[in-house]
Amino acid sequence: MIRKATRIDIDIIIKLTQACAKYMIDQGIFQWNEHYPNKTAFENDVDREELFVLDYNNEIAGCIVISTLMDEEYIPIKWLTTTANNIYIHRLAIHPRYQHKGFAQQLMDFAEFTSRERNMSSIRLDTFSQNTRNQKFYELRGYHRLGSIYFPKQSEHPFYCYEYIL
Repeated sequence: MIRKATRIDIDIIIKLTQACAKYMIDQGIFQWNEHYPNKTAFENDVDREELFVLDYNNEIAGCIVISTLMDEEYIPIKWLTTTANNIYIHRLAIHPRYQHKGFAQQLMDFAEFTSRERNMSSIRLDTFSQNTRNQKFYELRGYHRLGSIYFPKQSEHPFYCYEYIL
C-alpha cells in the first residue's frame, strides 16, 4: 500500500535511506552520504504533503517524493516541456532487503498516475551519473536524458536530468 508519510515515519525513512546509501557505497556508487538525504528534507516533504511511503508486511519498504517545486539546480536544463506544470521526483528509495520485488516500479507507477490525475505536463528527476542501474530503470520507462547538474556536497560526479512527458 502506498500512503502519505507522516512525521512519525521520518526516523524509519532515515534508517531506510541510510541502508540504501550503505548498499550503494558497497557497490562503489557514492550517490548519498551524511549530507543527503537528511531529516530536514524529509520533514519539509511531509509538511508539504509530498512524501509517500510504500508499506509492505507492516514495514516501510520504500519512499518517494512527488513535488511541484523545482530545485534551482534544474534551471539551466533545456527541458522538453515548459516549466509551469511539472512534477519533480526526489528521494526514491527501496530498502535493500526489498529491492528486486518491483517496488520502485510501483512507486513510479503511482507518481505517474498521480501526475496524470493532476493534469501535469511532465515528470522531471535526476539520477547519479555513476548509477547505471537507475539510468536504465528510468530510460526503460520512457524518460529522456537531457543534461547534467552537480550537487557538490554529494559528489564530484554529475547527476543526469530526465523528463517524461505525460
